[in-house]
Amino acid sequence: MLLFYMIAVIIVGLDQLTKYLTVQSIPLHETIEWIPNLVSFTHHRNTGAAWSILEGQMIFFYIVTVIIVGIIIYYLHTYGRQDKLFGVSLSLIMGGAIGNFIDRLFLQYVVDMVRLEFIDFPIFNVADMALSIGVTLMIIYLIVDEYKNYKQKKVGH
Repeated sequence: MLLFYMIAVIIVGLDQLTKYLTVQSIPLHETIEWIPNLVSFTHHRNTGAAWSILEGQMIFFYIVTVIIVGIIIYYLHTYGRQDKLFGVSLSLIMGGAIGNFIDRLFLQYVVDMVRLEFIDFPIFNVADMALSIGVTLMIIYLIVDEYKNYKQKKVGH
């Protein structure tokens, strides 16, 4: 159980560190090329979610984040111990949600910095990466779990 909370804390720490370094090192809206035509770093402020949806709706984000983190803690304690993939996916989602929540709470926007140069995609941060990876792992877990249940039912008949 402690491992899952440690993963979330590490994600929050990395997220806040990279945001701090971005704010200190890159002027707002400036871009630093890292890998040409692939990845650059851009200091960006986002008052919404991905693609700036629900821009400026901070109260909504506060409420949703608190509810989601509460649900994640419940599931970590009730089901997280039963499957590591499920627990890790919840940990990544929780760490990402808390990382962006900290920005919204104290800054009223989220600091984003990673820009993919080869595709028209929103600028994102470590918290966003953790959320995306966590959701992907959750989908994998659900597919595998459903397949296991299907196999058990098939064998039982």
